[in-house]
Amino acid sequence: MRGPAYQQADLMMGKVFRLSERVGLDFRAEAFDVTKTPPLNDPNGVLGTAAFGTNTSAQNPRVFEFVAKLVFEVSFQARDS
Repeated sequence: MRGPAYQQADLMMGKVFRLSERVGLDFRAEAFDVTKTPPLNDPNGVLGTAAFGTNTSAQNPRVFEFVAKLVFEVSFQARDS
């Protein structure tokens, strides 16, 4: 017995903020499974039970993440020899 097909659409939006000449802040907002399609587990495969062929459980439907990353830019200059 096969389970239902799994479909997922993810979304990420980000923005880079310049705090100073060499320091920046990367901000991202991420959403996994934007369409809120429930990821159903495999159906009950025990023949002869009342729940045979039915989906009785699912995984987490939607997850959000917010990410902030501080970036330091370091430039190295070649020395004169």
